[in-house]
Amino acid sequence: MDFRTKVEIQSSDLDITHHNRLVMLGSCFIESIGEMLENSKFTVNLNPFGILYNPQSISQALHILIDGKPFAKEDIFEYKGLFHSYHHHSRFSNTDKDECLAKINQSLKFGSDDLKKADILFITFGTAYVYKSKELDLIVSNCHKLPATQFDHYRLDVDTIVNDWNNLINELQTINPKLKILFTVSPIRHFKDGAHENQLSKSTLLLAVDEICKQNKNTDYFPSYEIVLDELRDYRFYNEDMIHPNTTAIKYIWERFSETYFSKETHSIINEWLKINSAIQHRPFNENSPEHKHFLKQTLLRLNEFNKKYPYICSDKEVSNLEARI
Repeated sequence: MDFRTKVEIQSSDLDITHHNRLVMLGSCFIESIGEMLENSKFTVNLNPFGILYNPQSISQALHILIDGKPFAKEDIFEYKGLFHSYHHHSRFSNTDKDECLAKINQSLKFGSDDLKKADILFITFGTAYVYKSKELDLIVSNCHKLPATQFDHYRLDVDTIVNDWNNLINELQTINPKLKILFTVSPIRHFKDGAHENQLSKSTLLLAVDEICKQNKNTDYFPSYEIVLDELRDYRFYNEDMIHPNTTAIKYIWERFSETYFSKETHSIINEWLKINSAIQHRPFNENSPEHKHFLKQTLLRLNEFNKKYPYICSDKEVSNLEARI
């Protein structure tokens, strides 16, 4: 007898391999999956604008990446001693205006270049609720703790999201015809909007993504939201805040993601890399002992052999770090 409901995931034509370049934008949930991909040696550009929650902000970010025009000093503002951008997460904020702008534009350049070369664009929608600046008539990605009175707060409707993304996908396919887009809806609940409002928000996102995928080729949907709510509904799969999935839950979602989009060869490469990486991360009591130096040399041989087998996987950083420790 099975005491849980397992979410059946439809087979997908999308095959994610180490040959692919991935660009990922969205909520903090996508950061967890993105880090898993990075740790498994995939080529990933993860959230070049920082964490973004709503479909409109993600769309705006992608339009900026398509355009590639650098931000100017008038595009950022100061509030309580920090310089911010309404298009960026607070990780880009800085006490120095020039440093803030430089970090933003460096990430923009890399993101713009990577988007044009990417094979897969992975998008996670977190909420359908947005904050719109009354002064600028702009839906912002982050309010940066400015007074709530400066913003209108409301929920996007399905048609608005679908129409916006249909136009965006046409533009994306113009600059990168091979691009495939993978959508998911974050399982993280936004209780600040209210429990009922969160359900309405997630329902809006699910309906919108379903319609986007129906109307556009080379799109796919991964049911992370459904997996958490149906398979992992117990609170033991959540952090202490009872909202964010914990490490166990993320690992399980990663397993379901892997079995959906990875081939046997890709699984084999990941397993081989993780064993080598585990050896690289090992720290003994005495790093200068002859036994540990020998262990490092053997690990370096394994790493070089891995690089010969898979020259399209970059491990230059690990090689140089290991050589410095020997």
